[in-house]
Amino acid sequence: MQTLQQIIDIEQFNNLEWIATQVVEGFIAGTHRSPFHGFSAEFAEHRLYNQGESTRHIDWKLFARTDKFFVKQYNEETNLRCHILLDTSSSMLFPMEKNGKGSKLSFGIYCTAALTHLLRRQRDAVGLTLFSDGIDFQTDARLTESHIKLIYSQLNQLLISQSKAQLNRKTDLSQALHTIADNIHRRSLVVLFSDLFTSNQDELVHAIEHLKYNKHEVVVFQLTDCEHEQNLKFKNRPIKFVDMETGETIKLNPNEIRQFYQQQMAKQNATLRTRCGQLNIDFVEADINQPFADVLSAFLIKRSRCF
Repeated sequence: MQTLQQIIDIEQFNNLEWIATQVVEGFIAGTHRSPFHGFSAEFAEHRLYNQGESTRHIDWKLFARTDKFFVKQYNEETNLRCHILLDTSSSMLFPMEKNGKGSKLSFGIYCTAALTHLLRRQRDAVGLTLFSDGIDFQTDARLTESHIKLIYSQLNQLLISQSKAQLNRKTDLSQALHTIADNIHRRSLVVLFSDLFTSNQDELVHAIEHLKYNKHEVVVFQLTDCEHEQNLKFKNRPIKFVDMETGETIKLNPNEIRQFYQQQMAKQNATLRTRCGQLNIDFVEADINQPFADVLSAFLIKRSRCF
C-alpha cells in the first residue's frame, strides 16, 4: 500500500477524492458494515440503482425521462448517519511548513476524506462541520453525490489555503461542540478530529458528554505531533516558542524542562482518555508522523469486530 507521503507527492493536493479512494479501496474497504434496514414513508431523494438489488423502489417515471435506473431514497434507508467534525484553528497548522503538507490540519483533512469515501461506499450518510472559535461550515448528513462533491470541495479548499492561513485563529472547542450537539437532531455517529488544545479540560469533557446525552455515538481522534508536542524533542539551545492561537511567546531551553513537561502531558492525556472511557467514547491518539491510512485502518478493524 502506498504511504501518505507517496500519495501526496504524486497528487500535489489537486485531487483529494482520488487519494481517499486509493486509501479506502486499497486497505480500509470492508472493515465497516452498514446493512440497509428498509424504507420509511418519507421520500428524501434519488440515487443510482445498484445491480442485484430489489427493483420495487425504482422510479419508472424518471427512467422514462432519463433512460437510467434511479431508486427512490427514503430518510431511514441507511442505519448510519455520520457527522465528521474537523478543528481548523491555528494550533492545527503545527508544524507550520511552507506548503502545509505535514500539519495536524492536513492529517485531519486526509482522514476526513478517507472516512467520507468509506461512508459513501457503504451507502451511509455523511455530514461535515469545520470549526475554530465558531462554526465555519456545516452540512446535514446526506448520501447524494452532489453532497459528497461539496464536502470534497470544502476539504480541497482548506487543504490548499492552509499554507496562507493567518495565525491567532483561536479554538473555543467546548462551545463549538455544544453548538454542534444542539444542531444534530437525529441520532448519529460523531467523529471528532482535533488536537484537543483547551484551557479547561473539564469543560471539554462536558461538551463531549453533551453529544453522548443526545444519544450520539462519539469517536475522538486526538491529533498530535508526538515528537514535538508530547516529547518536546527540540535542539539543546534556547528556543522561542510562540502560541499559534494567542501569539504569546516564551523563551526556554527544552532540555531543562523536558522531563517535567512529558510527565504533565502524559498525565493530562491519561485523564482525558480515562474520562472518555467512562463515557463509553472511543478515544484514539493519532500521531501525525504516521500514515493516516494506518491510523484509520487500525481503528476501523477494531470497530468491525464489535458488529
